[in-house]
Amino acid sequence: MKLYKAILIIVVVLFIDQASKIYIKLNYMLRDSRNPIVDWDKFQLLFYENPGAAWGFELPGDYGKIILTVFRIFAICGIGYWLWKSVKEKSHSILIVCISLIFAGAFGNIIDSVFYGKIFSSSTNSVATFLPENGGYGTWFHGEVVDMLYFPLFDGTWPEWVPSVGGQQFTFFNAVFNVADSAITIGVILLILFSKKAFPDKR
Repeated sequence: MKLYKAILIIVVVLFIDQASKIYIKLNYMLRDSRNPIVDWDKFQLLFYENPGAAWGFELPGDYGKIILTVFRIFAICGIGYWLWKSVKEKSHSILIVCISLIFAGAFGNIIDSVFYGKIFSSSTNSVATFLPENGGYGTWFHGEVVDMLYFPLFDGTWPEWVPSVGGQQFTFFNAVFNVADSAITIGVILLILFSKKAFPDKR
């Protein structure tokens, strides 16, 4: 697979990811929820900002966010090298596609972390503005990742015999995520499903 095809995948994913995030920032207040598909309440656009890494993980302290963002940048440099090396070695197309998806997803969330704090105003109690005169809601490297995809597919109750949560209500699937997260997840799942093609035995 040629490098330009991998770059095309990355550009398309980044465009969809950033376009969706910018739309949410400029049209939703934090925690706003809307159902974009009539008569189907199992999909919502729910505006949520993630201050840390996956599943809301956050490093404590004033420098925690910077450390996390710098780590992401180093990680994406490694992924980029992996992509370049795989193309150079003419690896299987499925491997290159997966790495491209993972790279695009990681890069999309890095953009939020690095720039959004400076270029957007706060979304708390009001819709954000782009390049506000009084400055953004944060500083460089202190932006929060925009999440908006929410699929509350099933509501239920834990059986009474389940320890610590028996009898409590739960929702499946209750994670809020974005296009970048989806690209990373799809890339990893495809790597697992097609691992024999992606990593053939060269003996």
